[in-house]
Amino acid sequence: MSSLSRELVFLILQFLDEEKFKETVHKLEKESGFFFNMRYFEDAVTNGEWDEVEKYLSGFTKVDDNRYSMKIFFEIRKQKYLEALDKQDNAKAVEILVKDLKVFSTFNEDLFKEITFLLTLGNFRENEQLSKYGDTKSARAIMLVELKKLIEANPLFRDKLQFPSLKNSRLRTLINQSLNWQHQLCKNPKPNPDIKTLFVDHTCGQPNGARAPSPVTNPLMSSMPKLFQAAPAPLTTSLGGWMAANPSSVPHQPVTAGPIGLTAPNNAASMLKRPRTPPTNNPAMDYQTADSEHALKRTRPFGISEEVNNLPVNILPVTYPGQSHAHTLYSSDDLPKMVVANLNQGSAVKSMDFHPVQQTLLLVGTNIGDIALWEVGGRERLAVRNFKLWELGSCSMTLQASLANEYTASVNRVIWSPDGSLFGVAYSKHIVQIYSYSGGDDIRNHLEIDAHVGNVSDLAFSHPNNKLCFITCGEDKAIKVWDATTGSKQYTFEGHEAPVYSVCPHYKENIQFIFSTAIDGKIKAWLYDNVGSRVDYDAPGHSCTTMAYSADGTRLFSCGTSKDGGESYIVEWNESEGALKRAYHGLGKRSHGVVQFDTTKNRFLAAGDEFVIKFWDMDNVNLLTTTDAEGGLPASPCIRFNKEGILLAVSTSENGVKILANADGVRVLRTIENRPLDASRVASGTVAKAPIIGTFSASSSAVGTSIGVADRNAPVTAMVALNGDSRSLPDVKPRITDELDKSKIWKLTEINDPSQLRSLKLPDSLLSVRIIRLIYTNSGGAVLALAYNAVHKLWKWQRSERNVTGKATTSVPPQLWQPSSGILMTNDISETNLEDAVPCFALSKNDSYVMSASGGKISLFNMMTFKTMTTFMPPPPAATFLAFHPQDNNIIAIGMEDSTIQIYNVRVDEVKSKLKGHQKRVTGLAFSNVRNVLVSSGADAQLCVWSTDGWEKQTSKFLQMPAGRAPAPHGQTSVQFHQDQIHVLVVHETQLAIYEAPKLECIKQWFPRESSGSITDATYSCDSQSIYASHEDGSVCVLTSVALRLRCRINPTSYLPSNPSSRVHPLVIAAHPSGTYPVCLGTY
Repeated sequence: MSSLSRELVFLILQFLDEEKFKETVHKLEKESGFFFNMRYFEDAVTNGEWDEVEKYLSGFTKVDDNRYSMKIFFEIRKQKYLEALDKQDNAKAVEILVKDLKVFSTFNEDLFKEITFLLTLGNFRENEQLSKYGDTKSARAIMLVELKKLIEANPLFRDKLQFPSLKNSRLRTLINQSLNWQHQLCKNPKPNPDIKTLFVDHTCGQPNGARAPSPVTNPLMSSMPKLFQAAPAPLTTSLGGWMAANPSSVPHQPVTAGPIGLTAPNNAASMLKRPRTPPTNNPAMDYQTADSEHALKRTRPFGISEEVNNLPVNILPVTYPGQSHAHTLYSSDDLPKMVVANLNQGSAVKSMDFHPVQQTLLLVGTNIGDIALWEVGGRERLAVRNFKLWELGSCSMTLQASLANEYTASVNRVIWSPDGSLFGVAYSKHIVQIYSYSGGDDIRNHLEIDAHVGNVSDLAFSHPNNKLCFITCGEDKAIKVWDATTGSKQYTFEGHEAPVYSVCPHYKENIQFIFSTAIDGKIKAWLYDNVGSRVDYDAPGHSCTTMAYSADGTRLFSCGTSKDGGESYIVEWNESEGALKRAYHGLGKRSHGVVQFDTTKNRFLAAGDEFVIKFWDMDNVNLLTTTDAEGGLPASPCIRFNKEGILLAVSTSENGVKILANADGVRVLRTIENRPLDASRVASGTVAKAPIIGTFSASSSAVGTSIGVADRNAPVTAMVALNGDSRSLPDVKPRITDELDKSKIWKLTEINDPSQLRSLKLPDSLLSVRIIRLIYTNSGGAVLALAYNAVHKLWKWQRSERNVTGKATTSVPPQLWQPSSGILMTNDISETNLEDAVPCFALSKNDSYVMSASGGKISLFNMMTFKTMTTFMPPPPAATFLAFHPQDNNIIAIGMEDSTIQIYNVRVDEVKSKLKGHQKRVTGLAFSNVRNVLVSSGADAQLCVWSTDGWEKQTSKFLQMPAGRAPAPHGQTSVQFHQDQIHVLVVHETQLAIYEAPKLECIKQWFPRESSGSITDATYSCDSQSIYASHEDGSVCVLTSVALRLRCRINPTSYLPSNPSSRVHPLVIAAHPSGTYPVCLGTY
């Protein structure tokens, strides 16, 4: 069947579903074998419709197709058998044994005998392996977890579990387009044609009875099908199917019909779990949200799906029905083409990379081995390091001999780690150096490795097995993987016949792999094992190529230049078919060098070529636009977008860097230029940020929901531009001269008037009660709040022309979102006194579910449907704080009312450890995946550090209270790790303090002025450079995170109603997870 015919089947499936032909839909799914509806399958299993379950499966696989299929059918038939035994229906059990289970005896005779033996028992639970078998409902739920893993790991189901993303009623739209076209061909078209049938071509009646020519036979259309035949020739090896082609090499434990058991085994098949497919704008469409509602709809014990890794660039946040992803909202005006800064580097730029969090921080490497760190907003070079070996004596004799002749090396690649705490430098001579970065000019030597013989061509970070590593390749034709913490070598991949030019690590379906390219145009793919290359094929034109994924990880591109003829190619790959999906036009021929490219916004491609920057829309092969950046570019400039795509760094022919920006980039840079400075920033080079905050009340009542949002990175002095107000505001940024006493540079900014910031009241149609907990979703497009009455509220921002990113903003009001069912996420409070409860919640990393409690049982909610998937741990004691383990979402740390901390494994429904060290209830928990510790805080004003390896207590300390102050008997103490995962922000009503883990050395304390009242909450900014603290008097203070120096105070008169109740003040505060976005407040 052709690809167009296959797509037509999907259109028919969508039509049948929209018209509610449910039985026909599933019959077509089965008969075509194109789409396996996991939701329908799960419902059938849950309802025990075993005949329909196997009938539906038969359209996709048979018992003996492979080991996964065999295991799937075995689990289903075993469950049928056990249910018959449980009902004491031995006749039915014997029938199932003979007709359904006997087929497996040829593969495991002992197992079949053991199953048969169950007939002789009065209760099959007497069998040790079945002793934990519960009721039928829970057993089916447990089995479903295992079946879903097996189906998703089964190569026969590859590309059949996700329905294509279609607009609503796509088939009807196509028919309407056809009718419109037919109507245009009418000789005398009527203004309001009456179309009564689709069986014949439409034509408007002619005065003389003539009929318009049929569009079907119209010669103008005879060539149309050729448009669909011009598909590129497929490659010899499938790019997307290389893991399925050799299942024996896939690194997961064989799935066999082993010992009888019902709890889903913790095998590596679960690592092949497909990422959750974001739903489209049709909430009723089963296909496009097939696994969203049921992914975690299980009775305990259940397992929370692994969320791939900690690479923020690859994490795909869950979106919500109605949230558009329309690419048409982007235009070429969104591209950064305006030159806003020139940086004089001093030597030829070879590689650049923007910081993943601090979006205006640029790392540059040059041809003489220099690396420089620039704050592009202030045109300031924060730090410079010249090429130097840290320990020459430990290097190989080959390298020492090479450096004896010429003690210099060119930088081939500079790159930040995913969280920006490390960066790596690959040199043209053997060496890779890894630096640690803690902000400002604080760059420290971390690792130096003699990685390859000769040139080290490329360097990239990855997270195999949840461990931060870096990958190198080089002239010695090898690819190597190194532990980023210890520097120990983890893997060596050999197989290229020419020097390796680039590496591109990625994950697909939770499988980690690496693409590598060599200078002879060969491309290979490797798993993190020692089996060897899984793919071997040629790049277009046998070109020296680099590969890159779009930011969302769904589209793969490559760009390269061939040695012979200098032809350059930029292409997109179709991974599933192993073919070139499209080749982009517009690259010129080259006499030397390799063209460099980059991607941004999941929408645009850019390449430095022929002394200009060329841009393409990813969905159009023709050149979109170009810019020469006001001239001065080399033939093949080095280019790099920042993460948000609002800035573009371009190397110049005069040993410099030009910074190009779009409108958003210009705004961000202007806010940085106008920031107030403090002494610590000038002394250290740290880029100070002066965020401001606004709030909005959801109710005019004294006790109301109030959530505040204002542009966080916008300084007070720059609010003229931000507010669109032409009035002149006082410039509080002092001039800096060499003679100026640096201790007097800093100046406190007071915000008193609403004109000095932008704020927005979040709409709230629900009962207005005070907000107790508040958090941004990890995607940054929504705010989740937990109210005093145990109800969760979710505000989300839609993509629109006014808000093309779909992120939180004060410019556009969000929607108080609810599913079509109208249900609310409400915690269990059946036996709870709300006045005594300590509400708490934790959000999963991909925003798909939230775990929450309000003094009663802990609830797990599906963020897409708001449905309660399970509840557990009824009080007493009640949960008072929740935190997910950073490497394993099935492990949760739960702070309790009785002062203990319970380490709970969700998958097996078991408390693994119970930590005792506090004297009062636990009020804060924070994990560090760098120190491998858990830091806890309590109402006793005590901090404890626990090892996450064995959960032993390492140390504890009580807060140092200010003179004359004693901690409140039930006071809150919270903890949050800095981005470096070493320093801990401790928030107490009396103070803010910075401690260093794991020894809990107090680095700095800050005490608020007495007139401000107690501190109600505080949080780090997304880049950990600032701290926002809210107070009882309604004020919000902004402090530097290093020195805890007060930079800005936002007084309540600037964001609260003109005559607010004396009780109105912020209770909680949340910072946006990325970019130049607002801060959020929840008030009493």
